[in-house]
Amino acid sequence: MTFRQERTPWDRSAQVQDTRLQEAQVQDTRLQQPQRSPGRGTAAMFVLATLACTAVLAATYVFFVRTGTGQFIDESALVEAVELSGTAGKAATKLLDWLPALSVAIASIVVAFVTILRRRWSAAAIAIAACVGANLATQVLKDWLPVRPYRGVETLELNSLPSGHTTMAASAAAAVFLMVSPRWRPLAGFLGGSFAVATGVSTLINQWHRPADVVAAFLVVGAFMIPAGWLIIRRGTRWNVWDGYNKHWASARLWVALPVLTGLAAAGVAAYAMLSVGVGGQENSTTSYFWAGTSLIVIAGYLATVAGVWLFGLAATRASRSASQ
Repeated sequence: MTFRQERTPWDRSAQVQDTRLQEAQVQDTRLQQPQRSPGRGTAAMFVLATLACTAVLAATYVFFVRTGTGQFIDESALVEAVELSGTAGKAATKLLDWLPALSVAIASIVVAFVTILRRRWSAAAIAIAACVGANLATQVLKDWLPVRPYRGVETLELNSLPSGHTTMAASAAAAVFLMVSPRWRPLAGFLGGSFAVATGVSTLINQWHRPADVVAAFLVVGAFMIPAGWLIIRRGTRWNVWDGYNKHWASARLWVALPVLTGLAAAGVAAYAMLSVGVGGQENSTTSYFWAGTSLIVIAGYLATVAGVWLFGLAATRASRSASQ
């Protein structure tokens, strides 16, 4: 009598083979599914953001340079800065004296380190070109824009818009922002934005520039760095991916919440300062316009920071989390 052994569903070898077959099928399915490439589908948003920077830049010039109301607000903030030109002025002067070398040094070290370590040569070339372009555009606008017309406000006729020092600081910070990995961009955005805002406020304290000059500098940098960032994302699809917020300490939502809260606080200060002026205008004001102008710089700088972190985070995110960051 012979016995024939039949394989049952409980046979371990059959289970292993079935498991391997299922894993192979899942892997094939994943390979067949198209994954969203970083930056794809966001070109229109980057174009709109660039156009928005250009349009707001033009509006800033028209209102604060070409109209009497804008000139009065801008010039009043500059005049009232004298009241705070003591200790704060000395500290601000030191920052401005060191600013050109400091901005170039920080940006050069970070960009060079990331470029050599991660071999992001094309990204470095694009970021540097955009940085140089923003600074050249600022100098061209200073020379080509018409001088301030007389609108009943005693002010210098020479055009000071945009601020060259602020452009240098903001463009250097933006270059670093574009070069680091997406998971580091929330932190880089907050630190870089704070550096640019501090520079802008320092130029106001030292009476080098009016608030509108600083805001214009932010917008010039945005107009150059936003399209450059999109090119970097499209050319660096392998490293412009991330898992989203709070997956790394540098990508914590804290770095987005801080500029939002600071901007809201600055908006409250601006509202209080302007309400305290009352109907009498500058006659009833000693530092109200200065604080309003400072708040405008803070709001503009941190609004640009939050918008940039959100836009680049949206463009860099994709469904697959297997790519190296």
